[in-house]
Formats: sequence, C-alpha cells, structure tokens
Amino acid sequence: MAPRPVLRGCQRCARGAGLVLGLWLAGAGGALACTPPHQTTAMPETVSAVSAAGARAWYDGPTTRYPHGVLGDTVEGTELHVMTSAGPCRIMSVTLPETLVFEDTMPRLADLDGDGQPEIIVVQSHRDLGAQLAVYAPAADGASLDLIAATPFIGRRNRWLAPIGAGDLDGDGRVEIAYIDRPHLARTLRVWRYEGGQLTEIASADGLTNHRIGDPTIPGGLRDCGDGPEMITADAGWSRVIATRLGPDGRLTSRDLGPWSPGALNAALSC
Repeated sequence: MAPRPVLRGCQRCARGAGLVLGLWLAGAGGALACTPPHQTTAMPETVSAVSAAGARAWYDGPTTRYPHGVLGDTVEGTELHVMTSAGPCRIMSVTLPETLVFEDTMPRLADLDGDGQPEIIVVQSHRDLGAQLAVYAPAADGASLDLIAATPFIGRRNRWLAPIGAGDLDGDGRVEIAYIDRPHLARTLRVWRYEGGQLTEIASADGLTNHRIGDPTIPGGLRDCGDGPEMITADAGWSRVIATRLGPDGRLTSRDLGPWSPGALNAALSC
C-alpha cells in the first residue's frame, strides 16, 4: 500500500478547492477533453491501483475536523471519487456529512457480488462513534455513490480499524473482508462475509495486529502461495509474522512465519 505522507495542519485543504471534475477545452481546435481528476486531487497518496475492470478510486476534500491522527497527521478525506473504465469523464462521487470522515490510507476496489464490477471498501469514522468498515457502489444515476453495507461503528471516538483485504477466504465462492479491530488496543482480527447486500461477521481471533500509531501505511494483507488465501499480520507484541487462514468450517487458524522486523509483513506477501 502506498505511503501516506505526514502533513501538518491542513496544508492540502487550499489545493482541494482547485479539483477539476468537469470538462475543459483543449487545443486550438476547441475539442472537448477531460483532465483525469485523480491527477489533480489534493490527496494523491490515496489514489488506488487500477482494478481488473479498469476502475480507480481516491479520496479528496481534506479536512482536520476529526483530529485523531492515527495515520500520522490529522488530515482526512471527506469525498470519495471513482473513475470507471468508461473513461476519465465518467466520475461517480459521494461527500460525507459533517459527522464523518474517511480515516483511511486509500479506497480498496473489489468485486464483492460477482457482477464483474468492483465495489469500494473504505474506513470511515464518526466524530462520536469511531470507525466502521463501509462499502460503496455506483448509484442508479451514474454520477453518485451509494452506501450499500457497513459494519457497526466501534462505538467510541478515536477508535479505529485497519483493513487486511477482501477475497474468497474459505473457498466457498463468497467474498469475505478482513480487518484488525483497534490494532493498538483490542488487536482483534475480524472477518465479515458480504452476501445479499449485507455484511455478516463470521469469525474473529485475538492477539493480532497490523498497524502502529502514526504509521502512514498498513503493512501486510492477503496472499495466496498456491494453497489458498492467508491473512498476513503481526502478533500483538510485534515480535512475530503470523499467517491466518479461514477454514471451510468457519474457524481461524494461525501459524508463525518467523520473526517480525520492519518490512517483514510486506515481504511475506511475496511467499
């Protein structure tokens, strides 16, 4: 996951006002063209990789209204934008209400329902209730994004969660999303299944983490070394690298991959 630069105050906010979302006249011939908005966003570190379906997502609208600073600064996004494979002029967006921010490194694109088009997985935090994992999808109007599923808020301000990844973790054809609930406090791995437009928690395990306070990145993630997906995290004490599987019986089993060191979680993703 790309680093999130540490910024003080809201030095990106002024630049956010210049975000180009519309058409511009290009060239002497006056032909219509479109500046790809992800190239002019005030939060370029949040631009996702291109999905298999050719989509890309990012945050914008930086604000300091939720001064938690868990990712190394107090600047968080208030807008989510998605550019589809239809071209740089096809943008779908949502702006959060005053009570929420995207407290996240970047949006994650994953096809949760098997229709060939990605949904957008984010972390958003409420000023009083802390973080939740949320899923957005294109709305019927083709211009906006709808919130289609979410976990409950953790329940207290300045309580956060760190995503691991999304995929068919137990091989049954359905997609699960994994994250660490309060990686600095509870250190609990939680796995939620997306099905029928709903998220249902199906498994959890204590004693695992994937983030340290102030780190602008979330190391580790999902890997498949040929015998099924594994979730790569650290143990609660940051001394070992741990691989965890979700079995067909719904149980989580973990194994030790070796000592932890800076960079070890990401290195483990390469098998």
